[in-house]
Amino acid sequence: MRLATVRVEGRTQAAAVDDESVHLLPFPDLGSLLAGGGDVSDWRYHALDERSLSGVEMAPVVMPDAMYAVGLNFRSHILEMGRELPSRPTIFTKHRSTLIGAHDAISLDDASERWDYEAELAVVVGRAARRVTVAEATEVIAGYCVTNDVTARDWQNHGSQWTPGKNFEGTAPLGPVLTTRAAVTDLGDRILSCHVDGQRVQRAPLSDLLFGPPEVVAYLSTFVTLRPGDVIAMGTPAGVAAGGGGPWLRRGSELRTEVEGLGACRNLCATSAPS
Repeated sequence: MRLATVRVEGRTQAAAVDDESVHLLPFPDLGSLLAGGGDVSDWRYHALDERSLSGVEMAPVVMPDAMYAVGLNFRSHILEMGRELPSRPTIFTKHRSTLIGAHDAISLDDASERWDYEAELAVVVGRAARRVTVAEATEVIAGYCVTNDVTARDWQNHGSQWTPGKNFEGTAPLGPVLTTRAAVTDLGDRILSCHVDGQRVQRAPLSDLLFGPPEVVAYLSTFVTLRPGDVIAMGTPAGVAAGGGGPWLRRGSELRTEVEGLGACRNLCATSAPS
């Protein structure tokens, strides 16, 4: 099953998505649906209305209360950055204000001169979890989608903490849909890729992840209660601009981020307007 948050008539609405249509559900967004614990496995009984897929805009799949990200989690990226393989996940947090829809413009703030792309798998939490084991963690996952942790590298390197470079507003597409866990039985075989202006700059199987979704969910739940709708960005493979893999992003760059079988985010880069 594929679920989404879509923009219709000036509001957002949770929806079930098929190849050509979206079926609006009685929740203002997908986060509300997950928080309510509702069973929409047979969404036809819940649908309020049907719209053409081409006639709606994709909002961020969820707007989480908490978003976590794993740094240095693809073996290929760790090696390109000259680091040793970590023994535990490297965790940082992102603010929900970074999130945009799968086709929205990315805001490249003039404060940075080193905008980099980071294609990533995103995990969406489906139920509250505290101190779960790795074996239990899979049941915590609602499903998967696509994100790009667009990063201001110069700001990331202002100090030892990464928060400034990872949290410029309007920089992280999240979508286009949530593919439910039950529909994804071969996650490790799927390919994560990124293209800038049509040039492929990143490509790796998800099996190259050092710590997979269950391990990261279990690790996070040891020190924090995960909530429905929380998001975990799983890390990026080799090929980032900082590692010499491709060009820095600039105004007008076209960024395509894809996980095979889970969909693609397609975003133009624009200079952010001063506030």
